[in-house]
Amino acid sequence: MPDDVSPSNLMPGQLLARGVSRHLRDLGFVSVEELVPTRGLRVDVMALGPKGEIWIIECKSSRVDFQSDHKWQGYLEWADRFFWAVDQDFPTELLPDESGLIIADGYDAEIIRMGPETKLAGARRKQMLIKFSRHAAVRAQLARDPGVVFRSGDA
Repeated sequence: MPDDVSPSNLMPGQLLARGVSRHLRDLGFVSVEELVPTRGLRVDVMALGPKGEIWIIECKSSRVDFQSDHKWQGYLEWADRFFWAVDQDFPTELLPDESGLIIADGYDAEIIRMGPETKLAGARRKQMLIKFSRHAAVRAQLARDPGVVFRSGDA
């Protein structure tokens, strides 16, 4: 692992995203971080399951981080399931009961409560699959060729 991606160089929310992504991979999901489903929103982790299911996971590293997030309900219409990912010391009573809960660290995670399923409409699913694919492709290309320049709408 390159030095700039070692766990010691990651912010707390990025560590949570790393553990979540590792756990989801064990469940057959692939994931991307910091995907923009629509202008004004950026999800921490979007995961694509083996049957095409789309999950959004918001990583919160502290009470203040959670309380300052006023956009999270806007994420619900972009996924089949929504989860919060927090560490084991997070006061989980703050989190809405009607959402999923994942306890994570920088190495793994565990789904404590499954988020309710609200299936995306076909057109929205297609839109999200395209966004997910393009985002993943841009990230892969940047990893291979860090000097490449993309336009703002490319990812």
